[in-house]
This record gives sequence, structure tokens and C-alpha cells, in this order.
Amino acid sequence: MLDLQDLDLQLDQVAHKRKSLPEHQALTALAAEKSVVDRELVTADTEVSDLQREQKKADSDVEQVRQRKARNQQRLDSGQVTSPKDLEGLQHEIGSLDRRIADLEDAELEVMEKLEAAEATQAELRTRAEAFAGRQAELETSRDAATKDLDEQRATVGDQRATVAAELPDDLVTQYQRLRERNGGIGAAPLVGKRCMGCRMELAPSDLNRIRAAAPDVVLRCEECGRILVRTSESGV
Repeated sequence: MLDLQDLDLQLDQVAHKRKSLPEHQALTALAAEKSVVDRELVTADTEVSDLQREQKKADSDVEQVRQRKARNQQRLDSGQVTSPKDLEGLQHEIGSLDRRIADLEDAELEVMEKLEAAEATQAELRTRAEAFAGRQAELETSRDAATKDLDEQRATVGDQRATVAAELPDDLVTQYQRLRERNGGIGAAPLVGKRCMGCRMELAPSDLNRIRAAAPDVVLRCEECGRILVRTSESGV
């Protein structure tokens, strides 16, 4: 019975190790950090896209005004306009177009500067996202290797447990299982001297006398914790 208990404890330890692998915690923390960067990257992508459209429009606006000025300048230089009033109006419009071009170029430059800053932020976030992805892959590889090793250990111990359990009466194994679930994973414990090593309580003299009088194949229980008591060479009974 103690062999079964020992194997179950080994299985519990393997399960605990599997659940508490450091890679699990590291991946959880990494995922939290990555989610923040991912959200920031989506915002940066949107900002870059908006500014690219804004720059394209600013370039188009400047080009349209330049073309209009060029046409007016061509009319002025061609000598086709002879009326002084028309010449004055044409020159005035060219001057207005020059000012308009200057304003549009200032706006265009401002958009370009914003776009450059946004693209730098975008590139930095992409670099961080790629680093997170690389670190995630490393952690997952390490976790999978550790998990595989622990699963192999669990399979080996599980086979040993099945062999030991098959040698015991089914009703005793069932009783042990219920006690184990009820007593924090310890369903059977050795009797050492006067003490149950499950609850660490000393047994009353009457209980010890009952144990001394019991046949070797009788299943004994601790009166304090209810666990199955296993007599060993250290029991002293």
C-alpha cells in the first residue's frame, strides 16, 4: 500500500512540475506585454496610413496649384494677353498662387514630418513585436521539451502504479482512493512507533493494543485522521 502511495505522490509531483513550469509564467507575462505592443502597433499602422493619405492629398494640392500657376505664367510669357487690365489680373493671380503654393508646401512639410515620426514609431514597435515573437518561440520550444520529459516520467510512473494496484484487492484500492482525495493526497501512512505519519498524531494505548492484536492481513485505520495505517519494521507493534 505504501508503494502505491509513494507512486501517487510521484505522479502528483510530476503534475505539479508540469503545471508550474517557469515557461508558463514567462509566456503569460510575455503575452501581456505583447498584447500592449500589438495594440500600439495597430494604432501606429492606422496613423501612418492616415498620414500617407494626407501627404498624398497635400502633394496633389501643391501640384494642382503649380500647374495652374504654370499655365498662367505661360499665358503671360506668350504675349497672348495684351490688355493692361487682364495683364494686371493675371500677374495678381500668379502672386496669389505663389502664396498659396507656399502655404500648401508648409502644410505638406508638416505632414511629412509627422509621417516620418509616425513611421519611426511604427518601425520601433514592429521590431519589438518581432522580438516578442522570437522570445515566444524560444519559450514554447523549452516548455514543450520540458513537458515531453515530464509526460514520459508520468507514463513510466503510471505504468508502475498500475502494476502495483493490480496486485491489491479492488475494494482496498477504491477505499484508498477515497481517503486520498479526502486527506490532501495521502490515503495511507506508515505507523512509526506510536505515531501515524499521516496526521503525525500519537495513537492511544487502546488503539495500539488493537493494532498489535490484529492479523497481518487486516486493514487498519488511524482513529485520528481515518487514513489506512501500514505496519512496518518501525511500527514497534
